[in-house]
Amino acid sequence: YQRRVHGTLSECLFFFGMAKLAPATLNQAVDDILRFSHTKKGHPKRRFAESVELQVNLKNYDTQKDKRFSGSIKLPRLARPRYRVCVIADAFHEEQAEKFGVAHLSVEDLKKLNKNKKLVKKMCRTADAFLASDSLIKTIPRIVGPHMNRAGKFPTAISQGDDLVAKVDEIKSTIKFQLKKVLCMGVCVGHVEMSGDDLRLNITLAINFLVSLLKKNWQNLKSVHIKSTMGKPHRIY
Repeated sequence: YQRRVHGTLSECLFFFGMAKLAPATLNQAVDDILRFSHTKKGHPKRRFAESVELQVNLKNYDTQKDKRFSGSIKLPRLARPRYRVCVIADAFHEEQAEKFGVAHLSVEDLKKLNKNKKLVKKMCRTADAFLASDSLIKTIPRIVGPHMNRAGKFPTAISQGDDLVAKVDEIKSTIKFQLKKVLCMGVCVGHVEMSGDDLRLNITLAINFLVSLLKKNWQNLKSVHIKSTMGKPHRIY
C-alpha cells in the first residue's frame, strides 16, 4: 500500500506523541555528528555539505509473503538543498524557471532525443527529479517513450497556479520509505549545515512516520542509526 503525508504542525505533534526514541541518545548522536563535521571554530570541515542519512533495519518481516509498503512524507525542514530538480516547461513555466534560476527543458529539447534510449537515460541523469507543466505531462511518453518512467524519473505535474519554488522545495524535503527485497533502508533526512533542533525534528518525524507504516509498528524496528556522509554511524534505537 502507499501513503503520502505532509509535515504539518498537527502531524508533527501527533508523531512526536508516538515517539519511543530516547531524547538523550538522539541529542548526543546529533551533537556528535555536527561536532565531527565542523572545526572548533564552527566552520564546515569539507567543501560540500555532508548529508545526514537515516539507516533502518527491520525485523519480523517476510518480504516474500508480507505486503510491501511505500510511503512519502514532506519533512518540516529542507532536507536536501543540493537535490537537483528540473522542470519540463511550457512557455509559462519556462519564464518562471528562468526568473527563479530553476533548471528547465522545453518540449523541443525532448524531441531532439528522438526517443533514443541512451540519450533519454543521459538526460535523466542530469537531475534527481523532474517536474512538468500539466499542459505537457500527457505528451511526454509520446515524445521520449517509456524510458523516463523505467528510470524512476517520470515528472510530477505542476500547474500555473502552483508556486514553482515551493514545489521544488517540497520535492527537496520529501522522503520515501519503500520495502523491497531487503530489510534495510536508508533515506536522507538532512545535512550538517542544519541546526541541531532542525535535524532532530526531521529525524523524529521520519522515524515515526516509518513506524506508522509497519504492520507491528515499533516491534518491527531492529535498529536505527544516523550517519553523516563522512562520519561514523550512531545508533539511536
